[in-house]
Amino acid sequence: MSVSRRAPDAFALQVMLGLCLIWGVQQVVIKIAAPDIAPVMQAAARSGIAALLVAGLICWKGGWDQVPATWRAGLLAGSLFGLEFFFIAQGLALTSAAHMSVFLYTAPIFTALGVNWLLPSERLRPLQWLGIFLAFVGIAFSFAGGMSFADMDRNMLLGDACGILAGMAWGATTVVVRGSRLSEAPVTLTLFYQLMVGFIGLLVIAAITGQISHVSLTGVAVASVLFQGLVVSFFSYLVWFWLLKRYMASNLAVFSFMTPMFGVTFGVLVLKEPLSANFIAGAVLVLLGITCVSAEQWIRRKVRALLER
Repeated sequence: MSVSRRAPDAFALQVMLGLCLIWGVQQVVIKIAAPDIAPVMQAAARSGIAALLVAGLICWKGGWDQVPATWRAGLLAGSLFGLEFFFIAQGLALTSAAHMSVFLYTAPIFTALGVNWLLPSERLRPLQWLGIFLAFVGIAFSFAGGMSFADMDRNMLLGDACGILAGMAWGATTVVVRGSRLSEAPVTLTLFYQLMVGFIGLLVIAAITGQISHVSLTGVAVASVLFQGLVVSFFSYLVWFWLLKRYMASNLAVFSFMTPMFGVTFGVLVLKEPLSANFIAGAVLVLLGITCVSAEQWIRRKVRALLER
């Protein structure tokens, strides 16, 4: 029997505000700790810590019995999850936390495109296609660093591209979950696959690239890994899934767009990152496009309500 989900209330808004703050600051935290521990190692360590905690939760509440039916999709989702954080780690070495925060959240665009192709029941509507167009125009605008190619910062462009690739990997992860038996599996098991496979994959990448030795157990490094592992990867993800079970996903998606704004704000205030006019204009278009794609039903209801007044 399907569970009835309600529109977000004041409590949900307060919780989403807290979650967006957590998600927005994580790119800044990774960048601050990078001199002491390589971003890839940060991603591996956070995933490993959270995977152990989620495994304990599954042992307590159950879910291991569904492994035989879901492990193949779980491996694929976990590999994409690890790839996402690999691109985030590589990108943050080249671009700003503000840029990464915006480009990472292009994920809903790629999710919508993948679901449109995979699931006929979820074809894109005209407003969503408009959103995809606006988002890609915004990306092009953000990449236009100056009047000529000589004015562009090639390292930043490469880092921004890593941010988009991370968004693509995140979007593909969601498509795999939606289009496989993971859609019916317990949330904790799906999250465990992503965290554990991501942990192993990122650790292998760190070893191959020599980043596994770039670890200094300073207070900043330990605090960064614990924050990401306990607060971001474990606590915030479980709270997010808890909200999705009780409130309308399209409405919650609108609130989640506060995350890139917090990411940009923290990057400017904490890391003193500069913002160009073209990036600001492009970011606005990207966020507007993501809103059209993810909150299409919510927008249509609001427009219909206004027209009926």
